[in-house]
Amino acid sequence: MKTKSIIIIAMVTIYALGLNAQKVSNITPSQINQIVSKLENKHGYRAKFRIEKGVRQAAALWESKDGDAKAFEEFCMENFISKDQELTAFFNRLQQNFELLYGHFNRISIDLKRPVHQEDYDILPVDYAFSAYDPFAHLKDDFFDNKIAFSVVLNFPFYTLAEKQIAGDQWSPKEWGYARVGDVFTSRIPAAVSQNISEKSAVGDAYIANYNICMDKVFDNTGKFLFPKDLKLITHWGLRDELKSHYGGGSLGLEKQKIIYNIMKRIITQTIPSEVINSNKYSWNPYTNKVFDNATEINTKPEPDTRYKVMLDLFNAMREADAYSPHYPTYISQKFDQDMEMSQKEVEEMFITFVSAPEVAKVGKLIEKRLGRKLQAFDIWYDGFKSRSSISQEELDRMVLDKYPTKGAFEAALPSLLVKLGFPQEKADFICSKIEVNPSRGAGHAWGSMMKDDVAHLRTRVGKNGMDYKGYNIAVHEFGHNVEQTISLHWVDNYFMNGVPNTAFTEALAFVFQTRDLQLLGKEINDPLEKHLMALDIFWGCYEIMGVSLVDMNVWKWLYENPNATPEQLKNQVNKITLEVWNKYYAPVFGVKDELVLAVYSHMIVSPLYLSAYPIGHLIQFQLEKHLEGKNIGTETLRIFAQGRLHPQLWMQKAVGQPLSVQPLLKSTSEALSVIK
Repeated sequence: MKTKSIIIIAMVTIYALGLNAQKVSNITPSQINQIVSKLENKHGYRAKFRIEKGVRQAAALWESKDGDAKAFEEFCMENFISKDQELTAFFNRLQQNFELLYGHFNRISIDLKRPVHQEDYDILPVDYAFSAYDPFAHLKDDFFDNKIAFSVVLNFPFYTLAEKQIAGDQWSPKEWGYARVGDVFTSRIPAAVSQNISEKSAVGDAYIANYNICMDKVFDNTGKFLFPKDLKLITHWGLRDELKSHYGGGSLGLEKQKIIYNIMKRIITQTIPSEVINSNKYSWNPYTNKVFDNATEINTKPEPDTRYKVMLDLFNAMREADAYSPHYPTYISQKFDQDMEMSQKEVEEMFITFVSAPEVAKVGKLIEKRLGRKLQAFDIWYDGFKSRSSISQEELDRMVLDKYPTKGAFEAALPSLLVKLGFPQEKADFICSKIEVNPSRGAGHAWGSMMKDDVAHLRTRVGKNGMDYKGYNIAVHEFGHNVEQTISLHWVDNYFMNGVPNTAFTEALAFVFQTRDLQLLGKEINDPLEKHLMALDIFWGCYEIMGVSLVDMNVWKWLYENPNATPEQLKNQVNKITLEVWNKYYAPVFGVKDELVLAVYSHMIVSPLYLSAYPIGHLIQFQLEKHLEGKNIGTETLRIFAQGRLHPQLWMQKAVGQPLSVQPLLKSTSEALSVIK
């Protein structure tokens, strides 16, 4: 009892401090206090805490069109619920109805976007407009207008991250469900603003999904065409994965890597000729930037900063929503404090600690020894610590093509893959019955269901002759997402707890699956150094993507400081920030300054501030891997991901017995360096 009293006092204090920064609409503080007092007299002290929070939060979202102060008072007096049985009944009805709404709206979104996302559709001009339509856009508007949103806010108030951290470990699953209902209506963004964000996102998705380079038309300074016929690579994923595949390819592999990196730099600086984007009409030397029609050089035009215009348009659309979010007044706070439930400052400090660690230079030296040459900028993607590094790309492709000549063959094999990981057959069959495989127009992604009667979607690239290793590797990653999405929807305590604390946690399971792609392919690698190699591989992957994320975060800080920037100014600033991050944290390790490789990620264009999820996901993955040693992966995965959406540190504590931190990976990296010379 004493502990709970202390918690309530602390939470009231935190809430009061946060409220000072909020602007109450047409309901004055004195009117709020009167309503609170009347409700407390009516319902008693037992409901005091919820009354205090619920009334103040509802008032902050109440607008003049909703009624005057008297109408607000009447609404609160009539709709506040104090009896536990009645509140539970209300909660259960919300579960039922929100699953119907979210589930069907999500299904509409998936189906309308199929022509844009899947290769087995012909794209019509109207498909882009349909893909930009957001069925969710009017939901909040409608629910504020019909007062459902206010009933929810009044009875299931919002708790800040600090409050969740103070009290969350003592909440039951149902109390966590109540808290997650409180997260639903924290802002009142007009439908037109939400729809504009959706439209700008769709434009960005289409821009990136169709940004391919025809590699058989690319040649080097000696005039040689080094890449196979009909090889078409999407930026940045396809280019990066092709570059990674050429480690161990000798001097020819190194030359291919250099060509790809020069293509990347042309994209970042927007000096790439428009004529070679998604076209196989002309041949191109990315070193000299000259383009030829057969043997005749042609005049070209560089891409007109389209990359940065798409990014800027999305920023401006998202910034319009800021004014309607009293708890999270910028997209940065919405992405970190709200979605990730980790502050931007906390994440940035974690990343800087990691990329500044002394282990980085030591691992860099080890990679130089293994390569037999000095590091080059693109070696942030060094892939030589993986077990598959000893197997040629051709052999990997052959193994995959033999097993999966069609996407249907891969889909049929999914249950057996889970059984190999230790899932009971019954659970494996159920999970895979809820997953549909589609051929992806883009690099690949996983799109989960939002209702139990629907299926999740696994999308990866499947060629005319079947699936190659790159497509398979991506598919295994996305399969991990789908498994998480299914477990955390079907086996959580209540609907509002479905999911994971943030996207980094689903990335973590996807990484766990992806590192076992050879095992799932039937190729066992018995290496006594495997656990040390895995630590080094995860370490180097974190080092790479943390730098990319630092660029992403600093670009968004700059955008908020310079909201009227032009695409050209944004391009210049992205390059400037990238060079600063590179020169501070990477140049001392690589021995080369002023490199732009960290700015190539397409996420910066279409999924801003998502990149932080990857390194955090790698850190979670590593702690999961340590926990899974000697345990049944399937059984533990089912247990861990059925926890639902707790806050991140509580989820980690319950999952692996320790908080999220960079220290376990740094410690294991030091141990690996002492063994692998």
